[in-house]
Amino acid sequence: MLSSLAETKPLTRLVTLARSQPKERKRFIKFLMVGAVGFAVDLGSFNLMHALYIGPWVALNLLPAGFPQIGAYFTGHPEVIEQSFSFCLAVLSNFLWNYMWIYPEAREANQAKKLTKFAIVSVAGLLIGAPVFSIALGIWRGLIGATALAALQFNVAGNLALMTRVGVLLFWNFFVNRYWTYRDVGRH
Repeated sequence: MLSSLAETKPLTRLVTLARSQPKERKRFIKFLMVGAVGFAVDLGSFNLMHALYIGPWVALNLLPAGFPQIGAYFTGHPEVIEQSFSFCLAVLSNFLWNYMWIYPEAREANQAKKLTKFAIVSVAGLLIGAPVFSIALGIWRGLIGATALAALQFNVAGNLALMTRVGVLLFWNFFVNRYWTYRDVGRH
């Protein structure tokens, strides 16, 4: 079965690309490092906002009163609001690191255009990631609730859901940004 997986075209192309373009391997390694920084920003700000009850405050004070079902959902799931804010902070961090370190060749390009593309990819990632996070949060809450971890004051289910979202979006962010946002940057 593993040999049949290795023979699939997308996987074969990815392996061939990594072997033939050492610069792209280095970019991917840098991307992983920037992603780790972004994850630290995401996780840290998510937990800070959760500790400060930012999600419930936003749900009660900033959401339109004309949609009580939405307010009720977010009041019961404040982590969804908190992860959206933390995600935005991580996107800004990642864009700056991409600009300064991963794609310095792109500094001559129109940065407003690059930021717009990066933001579009990130918003699409948020649209993909928010449902992933919400579903993962429900699953993790159920699993954590059935264990001794439920007694912890730390938001274990929320953090595991955040990690799930990050894992799903890792490859989306790298490949779409590489081949759309930064496609004009040389590969050799």
